[in-house]
Amino acid sequence: MNILVTNDDGIDSPGIYALVHALREIATVYVVAPDRQQSAVGHALTVSTPLRATPFKRDNEFFGTAVDGTPADCVKLAFSSLLQDVKIDLVVSGINHGYNTAINVLYSGTVSAATEGMLLGVPSMAVSLGTFSWDADMKVAAKTAQYVASRYFELEIPKDTILNVNVPHLPEEQIKGIKITQQGHGEWIDKYEQRFDPQGKPYYWIRGVYNNLDGISYSDDVAVEQGYIAVTPITFKLTDVETMNKLKNLF
Repeated sequence: MNILVTNDDGIDSPGIYALVHALREIATVYVVAPDRQQSAVGHALTVSTPLRATPFKRDNEFFGTAVDGTPADCVKLAFSSLLQDVKIDLVVSGINHGYNTAINVLYSGTVSAATEGMLLGVPSMAVSLGTFSWDADMKVAAKTAQYVASRYFELEIPKDTILNVNVPHLPEEQIKGIKITQQGHGEWIDKYEQRFDPQGKPYYWIRGVYNNLDGISYSDDVAVEQGYIAVTPITFKLTDVETMNKLKNLF
């Protein structure tokens, strides 16, 4: 099996390093990832500047290709150019620092990279760990990614669906298991903090507080809060069919 690994935290992140090492036990792994932090860029593509792809080393060995673009850029470039002669069987995006649950999937570069893989006709999954700490232990998330990837083709996931995996930041013995969930319902209460640069000119820095609005046990937010690994099948068919049918009757 050939797996393409990417992320949005950058090719030098601890998350992608742990993920690659875990997946190498079950597959041949190719890495094409952003050369810098690209969190919350969503499904953005680079259209006004050229993309540069550079070999990247870790531990003095070739690790993958760093791209000065977005996560979705990385997947597109990998399939169209960098790995065009390789049959990629699975795209795995992560391990992200911080949950990608509920509304966060709309902003997430991690989830968008997996979505791009799905749009290109390749089975895809995203993996996130519930902490922003750069020193976090990635073992449980990496082991989870390896397990789900090894079983992916048994699961008969539809072609227009990705798996979104969120892992609590807990010791393995405290993880209660895997729960199949639905995308939760939460919101960000945003505030833009005004600051001033050395010249006295104002700039703004976003400061958000996340509010989980769910009470159902099978939502992703609730599952991870309860100590479960949340696995959510996500599709991006955005049409509101009920309203569409109402409008057909009115027009």
